[in-house]
Amino acid sequence: MENKFVVERTDRLDKVIEDKLPNLSRSYIQKLIKEGYVLVNGSIVEKPSHKVKVNDIVEVKEKEAEVLQVEKEDKPIKIVYEDEYLLIIDKEAGLTVHPVGSKTTNTLVNRLLYHIEDLSQIGGIIRPGIVHRLDRDTSGLMVVAKNDTAHRALSEMLKRHEIKRKYICLVKGNFKEKVGIINLPLKREQGTTRMRVSVMGKEAITHFKVLESIGPYTLLQVELETGRTHQIRVHMAHIGHPLVGDTIYGKRDKNINLERQFLHSYEISFKHPIIDKELRLVSELPCDLKKVLWELREKWKKK
Repeated sequence: MENKFVVERTDRLDKVIEDKLPNLSRSYIQKLIKEGYVLVNGSIVEKPSHKVKVNDIVEVKEKEAEVLQVEKEDKPIKIVYEDEYLLIIDKEAGLTVHPVGSKTTNTLVNRLLYHIEDLSQIGGIIRPGIVHRLDRDTSGLMVVAKNDTAHRALSEMLKRHEIKRKYICLVKGNFKEKVGIINLPLKREQGTTRMRVSVMGKEAITHFKVLESIGPYTLLQVELETGRTHQIRVHMAHIGHPLVGDTIYGKRDKNINLERQFLHSYEISFKHPIIDKELRLVSELPCDLKKVLWELREKWKKK
């Protein structure tokens, strides 16, 4: 991996790199900087907080792949598309995408390492192949890269909004409008994993369309223009329509038996970056979400 770019704003070095190379995590970027893999105007800079200025030239050099310490696990994954460059998987709810903190087992990455011989190394030692993520309790489709060429291309496509991702979610309350756009920047709350709307945050744009009103609930189709952490959950809660089952940004609904947020990545579509093939994959709602809809429809059609 080697990336060279011209700085467009004055900011911390790690933040500028994160914006330019969104496939790299902030912690991995900071590690690269501290280990001397980042140059500013031709000189190594080892402080992530170093202030870069407009027109500075930043170069992120290749780091030799480390021997993966994440264990392979012979557990199932549902692959709905695969070729020599990438695969698309249908993730089950409750499965964390990659190791984090003390959790180093029973993640999607552990399973991928067992089933897939080669995965891209751009994501670092704990995120091989991971181009974008889904929350642990969100089910559905996500793309995984098998080599660095595909990974870089897919990451660029994400930045240019060329990978279309559609979700189904059930929220509390009803809408007057049938379609809408939420354009509110998001920022992580300091010292937590929670996100919040903030003028100091990064751009976040969510498109939604009402599919069905069921009593005091609404079933939505949601399309992401950007892909910030918890974006749909935070945006919906902020406008007064928290996701059913979301206890982080909303409250548990005693009338609905669901152990996770009602959110499913049901469609992903894009032009394959290497073989120029149009891909469109669809995943049907899992049984737990279908059951909730059936019960609500049965209840409210009698009213």
